[in-house]
Amino acid sequence: MAHASTVSDDRLPAYLRLRDDIARRIAAGEWQPDEALPSDNRLAAEHALSVGTVRKALQQLSDEGLLERRQGAGTFLRKPAFDATLFRFFQVREHGAEQSIPTSRLISRAVVTPTKHLADTLGTTEVIRIERLRCLSEQPLLFEEIYIPQARFPGFELIPAEDIGPLLYPVYFERFGVFVARAEDEVSFGTADRTIALRLGMTEGDPVARIERTAFAMTGEAIEWRVASGRADRFRYRSRIG
Repeated sequence: MAHASTVSDDRLPAYLRLRDDIARRIAAGEWQPDEALPSDNRLAAEHALSVGTVRKALQQLSDEGLLERRQGAGTFLRKPAFDATLFRFFQVREHGAEQSIPTSRLISRAVVTPTKHLADTLGTTEVIRIERLRCLSEQPLLFEEIYIPQARFPGFELIPAEDIGPLLYPVYFERFGVFVARAEDEVSFGTADRTIALRLGMTEGDPVARIERTAFAMTGEAIEWRVASGRADRFRYRSRIG
């Protein structure tokens, strides 16, 4: 049976209409992370489109980080784990060892009243605040303050700490059905206040790098705001042009 598309804007090219329809199906939880989507031929038949148009739509979603095209295996929903990309800003390997995801230690979780900036960003005055310390070889690397809307993540503050791994985005999806589609990072530099200095084993006033991140759901609304603070002497930034 053909899948009934919910796309109604016929002004868009066919591949973009299909891209939007598949994105909505992903947001609705039709596929799980690492689950294969229907084949290109099946999607073409369902939507009465050419295989070329289907492939263009799937490539668009792959470029956006939602899907993964595996040669000879098909198209899969990518695990929403790219919160690990914060570590691209810091040295996360020791003396030539392979890069790894730092360990995570939850310090606190509580329902709090946000600042006006946070309330405006997340669209609510009821948020959950998470404090987390990321360590590499047992040495503090990043101190994170994370805020999420209580309505989208009810009970997150009560989940046993051992059930939360080093990456939060898979937890958001698997427990709450919230898929992080994209994120925006802003880098700045400052000095360690008393709390950051204590968490990172620094002296108050030492230089720190700050990464402010806003993460967005498939439908475009912000579902997480965080600030990660790390030692400025471990900060690194690389950009390839051309």
